[in-house]
Parts: sequence; structure tokens; C-alpha cells
Amino acid sequence: MVGLLVFGLVLIATSGVPGLAWRRGDSGERLFCGQVLAGVLGCLVPLAATAVSGGLRLELPWAVPAGWLVLELDALSATFIAPLLLVVACGALYGLRYWPQAEHAANGRKLRLFYGLISGAMLVLLLARNALLFLTAWEIMALSGYFLITTEDDKSDVRQAGFIYLIATHIGTLSLFGLFALLGQHCGSSDFPLTASLPAAGSGLLFGLALLGFGMKAGLMPLHIWLPGAHAAAPSHASALLSGVMIKTGIYGLVRFTSFFAHIPAWWGWTLLALGAVSGVLGVALAIAQHDIKRLLAYHSVENIGIIAMGLGLALLGRSAGQPALVVLGLSGCLLHVANHGLFKSLLFLSAGSVIHSVGSRDIDHGGGLLKRQRWTGLFFLGGAIAISGLPPFNGFISEWLIYLGGFGVLETPSSPLAFAMLSVPALALIGGLALACFVKVFGVVFLGEPRTDAAARAHESPPSMLWPMALLLLACGWIGLFPLSLRALLERAVSDWTGAPAVATLSADLAPLGLVAAIGWVLVVGVLLLGAWLHRKSATAPREVGTWGCGYLFPAPRMQYTASSFGDSLVRLFQFALRCERHGDRVEGLFPDKQEFSSHTPDLVLDRGLHPLFSAIAAFLGRLRRRLQNGIVACYLFYVVLTLTGLLVLVRL
Repeated sequence: MVGLLVFGLVLIATSGVPGLAWRRGDSGERLFCGQVLAGVLGCLVPLAATAVSGGLRLELPWAVPAGWLVLELDALSATFIAPLLLVVACGALYGLRYWPQAEHAANGRKLRLFYGLISGAMLVLLLARNALLFLTAWEIMALSGYFLITTEDDKSDVRQAGFIYLIATHIGTLSLFGLFALLGQHCGSSDFPLTASLPAAGSGLLFGLALLGFGMKAGLMPLHIWLPGAHAAAPSHASALLSGVMIKTGIYGLVRFTSFFAHIPAWWGWTLLALGAVSGVLGVALAIAQHDIKRLLAYHSVENIGIIAMGLGLALLGRSAGQPALVVLGLSGCLLHVANHGLFKSLLFLSAGSVIHSVGSRDIDHGGGLLKRQRWTGLFFLGGAIAISGLPPFNGFISEWLIYLGGFGVLETPSSPLAFAMLSVPALALIGGLALACFVKVFGVVFLGEPRTDAAARAHESPPSMLWPMALLLLACGWIGLFPLSLRALLERAVSDWTGAPAVATLSADLAPLGLVAAIGWVLVVGVLLLGAWLHRKSATAPREVGTWGCGYLFPAPRMQYTASSFGDSLVRLFQFALRCERHGDRVEGLFPDKQEFSSHTPDLVLDRGLHPLFSAIAAFLGRLRRRLQNGIVACYLFYVVLTLTGLLVLVRL
């Protein structure tokens, strides 16, 4: 079983290598896709065995002077690996027609090479139980991500996004080097400590390093600076992998790190809960303000990472307060939302890629009326939008509902400081409401109404090789939403692996009635199917050449429709104190107004409003200082030499 897992891992990691021999033609890309699918199938067997029974472990000696090569597949790793395998397989199949070698001879091979390499590196990272092996896989993943982001490196904005990502990821990596160096001093070995084996005393610095290193990769606000540009710059199936899977390695690192400690300080949980709420609310607010569909989806990744962090924060508070029910609800919601977000966010990126492939633009306002021309793409995007908004009967509702239950559960001890964690409930409700409003905007502007551009009017449906991966992801979203009990055993085992206790609590019917939620979901599905069948029968005789209802206008024009800016402006104004949106144009007033134009632009509040001005000012100051110091006067240079020698003599004397 372990050999099959390693064989599948090697197949995936090396899938892009054989295709380097084919510069043109589709032989290399078909071989790449086949090898990825074979590797995924090889990994599924041991993954299923772990979900049913116990874990797998492999220990081998190696020449590197830092312990043994240790790989282990437990339930905690399995919850991250399962969505990884599905997204990797769907992305490889999707890329056959989305990024064919015949149309991208300059970068197609590079894309496939690093797609396979990053997939294999993430698998090793999730299995590693040795610090050196973990960091090696982490760095391979980071560098492969850079080359995926800069696939189209002939574009200046792509190069800039890759440069910001490279700086951010290596700041995180340096933090992790410090973290594992200190852990090695505590444990006397580079192997990961056993679960619940370390004392909490003196662990504040360790948690700070872990939060910086893993939080930077996850995209927790304000460490999210690399994420919007990177996801927008990469090809859509690479964006699905980066957003759906890669950023979750940061969450995995935090979950695995916190499992090492026997006692959890309460401030760890409060910190993650607060950062999660801020990331969730501001992430979705920034998403509403976007016009680029991929940047919009990228900010929704910040939002959902915030939801995941809130679940983990509740679980940490439960451990510090000795409340097993809060632990199981918080961590189960956290881990399930990790998998759910990987599925519906990948679905949304692939659907957006289908729109971009047809329309040729990432601008939301360049769509319109696409539901008539891309029915399947519109259906898949709608399913992903419902799931990410946390609505039944899809998977996003299940994981958010578990976190809701955890937030309400703290009210059982109203006199305890833990009761303040109940504030996570209104924060989560606000996030869900804003997410729904955002996707009403996106779906309405892109898929409904009339075409806003000639490209949208000429749009066509994507080929089957792009549609089938989206259908598979939507099916997975529906499966978790309608059959949540199928994941109950895996989640309970993952919680036990995290706490080190055989069973701190279970997702019983009293704690989380998953069966009742599934039944409600089925009622909704049946109701929607019946309503759809009735509407289809009623509209069978309707004329197809008639345009969309235009509010009484006989010939609706694109300028009569809401734009992305005007649709979301009222909500963006509510967060003007943080977003500081730039508006251009006057308000339309009166019964017969003159022609007016309105547009808005919302820079990132951390990167564009904070870091760019700060470092620009520092660079300008250093430039002026350099010009003063390097003034061309020989006497000044001799004076610098004397000062240097004097300083060295003083240091030697001391």
C-alpha cells in the first residue's frame, strides 16, 4: 500500500518531464495528462484505506544528516490530500484545451512541468514528518508556484505579480526555518514531535513564527499581499490549483504545528479567531469592489481562509478551555471547509477560465448574456457560487454550519470569557451575506442580460474536456452537501489525530445532526427539480428570438444595464473607512439626466495603500542619501575610510 502511494506520488511529480521532448503537437500534453491521472488513481487506493481504517507510515534512512526520511498518511493529512488529488486531475484534463501546446508553444511545456512538480511537492509536504523534508518540499512548491504564476512572463503585470509572490513566500520560508530550528532544539531531532508532547511554556515565539510563515502562504490578512495578483496572472487551471490547494498548505502547517502541544494558550485561539474575522469580512468586501473576475475570486480566497481560521481558532479555544464539543465542531468545520473551498473555488476558477477562453477578457463588464451561449459554464458557475455563499444543498453550507454550531456552543458557559467567541457568529453571517451579494453581481453581469461587447455576443461553449472537470467538481460539491455523513468518520479520526486523544467527542446527532441537514438538502433539490421541470414545460412554446426582458425598453442597450461598479457601489460604500475606494464620475439625478459615466477603482489596502508608498518613500530617502554620500569629493571618501578604521579598532578593543 505504501509502495502504491509512493509510485503515484512519483508519477504526478514527474508528469511534466516526458513532455519536454515535444515542442509542438499534442503528444506531450496527452502523455502529461495520462500520467497525472494514473498517479492520482495510484494515490486514491491508500487514501481510501486510510479513511476506512488506520494510517500508513514509511521510514527510510537517507544520506542527509538530519534524521530519517519519514512519510506518514493519517486522517489529518488525508483531509488535505483528497481535494488535492481531485483538483490536480481536473486541472490536468482541463488544460488540454484551455492551454494547448499548439497555441502556447513558448510556455506550454513550462506550465505542465511545474504543474506536476508543485503537485508532487504538495503531496510530499502533506506526508512529511521530518522538518528538513518538509522544508525541501515547501521550497519546491514555492518555486514551482512562481513559475506557474509567471507562465506568461512576457507581460509586465505578470512579472510584477510573480516578483511580489517570490518576496512574500520567502519571507514566510525564512520564518519557517527559524520555527523548525527552535523546534529542533526543543526536541533534539528534526523529526516532528509526537502529538500533544510539547509543553506550552515558552512557545509564544514559536507560534508567532508559525503564524507568519504559514499565514503568509495561506493569505491571512494582512499577509495576503501576494495573492490577488498571483491568482489573476496565472492560467485559470493553475489558479485553481494555487487557490484551491496550495494556500491550504499554510492551514495544514498551522493545524499540524498546534497539534504538537499538550496545552494550548488561550491567546492563540483568540488571535486566529480575530484574524479570521478580519480576513473574512474585508476579503469579501474587497471582492465586491473588483472588476477583474479572477482578482474577485482571489479575494474570496482571503475570505474563505478567514472562515477556516475562525474554525481553527474555536477549536484552539476549546482545547485551552477543556471543551471537547467546541474542539470537534471547530476543527471539523475548519477541515471540512478546507476541502470544500478547494472544490468550489477550483470550480469557480475553471468556470471563469471558460468565460475568459470564450470572451477573451477577465473584465466582468465585457460579458453579459452568456447564459444563452454558455449554458453549461453558467450552470457550473452558479453551482460554485451557491456553494461558496454557504447555501444548501451544497458543501459550503455544511462546513460553515459546523462553525456556526461551535460559535453558538460557547453560550453554554455565559460567565466564561469564552462567551466572547460568540461574536464569530455575526461575523460569519455578515461574510455569508456579502458573499451572496457579490456573486449575485458577478452572475448577473456576466451571464444575464444582453451582451455588453461584440466578443460576448460571439461567445460559444467550451469543449467537453473543459466541461467534464467542472461537472466532476460540482458533483463533489453536491455529494458533500447531500451526504455529509459519509465524511463523519474521517473528520472524527482527524480530530483525534490532532488532539492525541482517542475520541474527545463525536459528531453525534445531538451535537451536529448531519442527517437532518442532509434531508433538508434533498427536499430543496427535489423542490428545485420540480420547479425547473414546470418552468421548462411552460416555456417550451415561448419564442426563442425575443431578447431578455428589459424593464419596458423595447431595444435594451448595454449602457442601460448595471456595471460591476454601479452594482456593488452601495455595499462598497459601507466599508469606505477601510477600502478607500476611488470613484470617478457624477451621480445620475433628475428625470431627464445628461449623459454621465461612473467608474471605481479599489486598490489593496495593505499592498497598494501601505507597502508600496512606504517602500517608495524609503527608496527615495536612500537615493537622496546615496547622492549625498557619493558626492565625488575625494576628501569625503578618505574621511569615510578613517571612520571605518576607527570603528573597527574600537570593536577589536572591546
